[in-house]
Amino acid sequence: MKTHGFGHISLRLLIVVMTLATCLTAAARKKKRVVSTQPVPVYQVSDNDAKRYKYFYLEASRQQQQGNDAAAFDLLRHCVDINPNAPEAYFTLSAYYAAMNNDSAMVSCIKKAAELSPFNETYLERLGQVYIRLGNYSDATSVYETLSRSNSSRTDVLSLLLQLYQQEPRYDKMIEILERLETIEGVSEDITLTKMRVYSMQGNKKKEYNELKELARQHPSDYKYRVMMGNWLLKNGKEKEALAELHGVLKKEPDNELAQMSLYDYYKEKDDSIAMQHAKALLFNPKADIDSKGIILRQIIADSEDHGGDSIPVLALFDQVLQMPQPTADIAELKAAYMSLKEMPDSLINLALLRVLEIEPDNASARIQLLQNIWKTGDYDRIISLCKPALEYNPDNMAFYYFSGMAYSQKDEIDKSIDAFRRGVSQITSDSNRDLVSDFYAIMGDMLHEKGLYEEAFAAYDSCLQWKPNNIGCLNNYAYYLSVLNQDLAKAEQMSYRTVKAEPQNSTYLDTYAWILFRQERYEEAKIYIDQALANDSTVSAVIIEHAGDIYMMTDNPDKALEYWQRALESDSENALLQRKIKLKKYIEDTSE
Repeated sequence: MKTHGFGHISLRLLIVVMTLATCLTAAARKKKRVVSTQPVPVYQVSDNDAKRYKYFYLEASRQQQQGNDAAAFDLLRHCVDINPNAPEAYFTLSAYYAAMNNDSAMVSCIKKAAELSPFNETYLERLGQVYIRLGNYSDATSVYETLSRSNSSRTDVLSLLLQLYQQEPRYDKMIEILERLETIEGVSEDITLTKMRVYSMQGNKKKEYNELKELARQHPSDYKYRVMMGNWLLKNGKEKEALAELHGVLKKEPDNELAQMSLYDYYKEKDDSIAMQHAKALLFNPKADIDSKGIILRQIIADSEDHGGDSIPVLALFDQVLQMPQPTADIAELKAAYMSLKEMPDSLINLALLRVLEIEPDNASARIQLLQNIWKTGDYDRIISLCKPALEYNPDNMAFYYFSGMAYSQKDEIDKSIDAFRRGVSQITSDSNRDLVSDFYAIMGDMLHEKGLYEEAFAAYDSCLQWKPNNIGCLNNYAYYLSVLNQDLAKAEQMSYRTVKAEPQNSTYLDTYAWILFRQERYEEAKIYIDQALANDSTVSAVIIEHAGDIYMMTDNPDKALEYWQRALESDSENALLQRKIKLKKYIEDTSE
């Protein structure tokens, strides 16, 4: 059997959907039939041909269901040879031509199906959809006009026609469609506003305004339509009538937020003092939406910054708003953000953030900013006290476990620090921030190592690197601690080498790599890297200097080794091992680990 390059799964699905759609619209076709203006071609078939057609069409369906699309395609073409008046065969064939990207044949088949069965809405809709996809809006319009005549209650068809008329554009037809939609669905804001846009595109200002006026007349108790009328009048240069409309709304409804906002926008360009009156009216309006208040405050801040940036009146306005009953955390948070913008002292910003938490204790972003500010002061007890309620309000936020664990670490309360990090790790999900999770495990590994829990520490480091393989700090510490224990030196070297490649001038990483090479008895190579570590060590670390002495001793340079050990001892005078090395003038391995 010859094949035709069909995509089997997508094609079968398309044909099944099209066949199902044909069945679903059968009842609809019986309900309302309109006489077609197109003559239906007459092609008489004999009883024998009718039986042959039925056999081959059913066989095509069977082959299609079995996934034999090439066979089904050939059988369908044979069907239309037997009976050229069979719309269902043409319609099904169109799906195959669509899968073959043969647009002309696809359109021809669907068009033929629609001509042969002019009352079949499925065929017409499919034809219209194809025309739209191909950008043939004129023919698509004709198809959907036919559909709308055959079933005048279908609002989906009318909505598509509205869009098609806009392509040309045909404004009168668009208005006609909108009026039909109003007849079916009733007058609505959406339809009226769409009609206004059409009249606006036509340049018919009078009809545009009359539509809005009629909408307001039909909803006398909904003042938003009168505000819309005021805004329309302002936009069209009728300021006197517009202000009368807006002030009339406020006379009826003094707390009307929309009117207040419109008047603020108007006077902002005309008179700052009057604009501020309307701004304050909205800000102190208990019924006003918080987003509207935020917009006003941001605008006031922007205007202030454009005129010198005096923060005193702005902060005073914030305080007045926050003194109202039931203040919102959004306004308090905006005040804190403004204070940060003005680079005010952290102590004052912290008071603003505490006000946010007083209003909304579970506000994680404000609490995190507060913790960051307090961390700079080294007040770790306060950090811990702020984290405790946060872990109740936001138990899944890992940042609070991090701050808590780090604060305990700074207080040398290692057990509590490890506990905080372990609880934080328990909150990890697949959606967690990979960098944060990686750091969690890295720090937890450091803490566990400090407690002498080496296996647990190394397991934590492994988890860290699972989340972030290039966590350089973890790679260095993991590698160094393995070298100190003189185990897995090959793994340690690989990890350490990655840190040196990443930061070739980092003295700590160079020292780690040199020490691992030393442990592997690759003394000459170790000397190269320890020299680089010394050259890049601005703090003259005692550990690095001692390592240099060890390496130089093993490369047959005892004088230089003693010199480095003496220098290290000056910074670490209590180091008993160093004292023994100097006294015995030889390298002694540290067995305390």
